[in-house]
Amino acid sequence: MEFIYIKIRVYSIDLTKWEDVEVLVDSGALFTSILRPILERLGIKPIAKQKLRVYGGGIVERDVGGAVVEYEERRAIVPIVFGEPEDTPILGTTALETLGYQVDPVSKRLKPTELLMI
Repeated sequence: MEFIYIKIRVYSIDLTKWEDVEVLVDSGALFTSILRPILERLGIKPIAKQKLRVYGGGIVERDVGGAVVEYEERRAIVPIVFGEPEDTPILGTTALETLGYQVDPVSKRLKPTELLMI
């Protein structure tokens, strides 16, 4: 399967700062991971540490927080993992679903989907 990369805009919670970031869309990942220096420049602070399973089966501990993420004309507040230098920036399933997108396996692009309240 081909990898899908997109550009997203990551904002501080108060929307006063932002940065465009290229991420790998990973529908198998729960969380979105953005490199720590980017989040720190935006003033985003961690609120907890989480143990996370990574590809290959290992466990890592990372800080987590929240940020506003925008793709095309949709914005949402999503959980964010503070990525370390060895981590690939990822757009995970939680952000995909919160923004209202899904991966179209035929076109290898994101397509809008209906948001369900229930």
